[in-house]
Amino acid sequence: MQKLQFKIEINTSANKVYNFMLGINNIETYKKWTAAFNPTSTYFGTWEKGSKIHFLGTDSEGNTGGMVSEIAENIPNSFVSIKHIGLLKDGIEVLEGPDVEKWAGGLENYSFNEVDGITHLTIEVDTTDEYVNYFNETWVTALQILKEMVEAID
Repeated sequence: MQKLQFKIEINTSANKVYNFMLGINNIETYKKWTAAFNPTSTYFGTWEKGSKIHFLGTDSEGNTGGMVSEIAENIPNSFVSIKHIGLLKDGIEVLEGPDVEKWAGGLENYSFNEVDGITHLTIEVDTTDEYVNYFNETWVTALQILKEMVEAID
């Protein structure tokens, strides 16, 4: 796996970025910025440390699937670590096998660092070679959507 890193500055508090990014008070904020990855992106579960969470979307054939993950760490307004542990296919958790082995143990880390009212958001993502180009393009787009969305509401 490769580790990719993405950074963006957002002109508001870390608390606001954290809440919008994770959809803490309104899941629609999460769905809006993650639509860059899949227009039907959503999640099911909680952001509590140790909890299981499903990141879901519908493919072009109408099948719902996604990632089965665990919240490895959640320090509100500061740091979130997501550990990917499997796939969700046709409503069934798949926690082993060749498709899972490519991703198993991969992390997605979000760091929120507020300085003088500006949040410096850093994303670190473990990915397989086949998704490097996709993530390099899509994360930039997704973070720009998040920035515009959060800064537009005061």
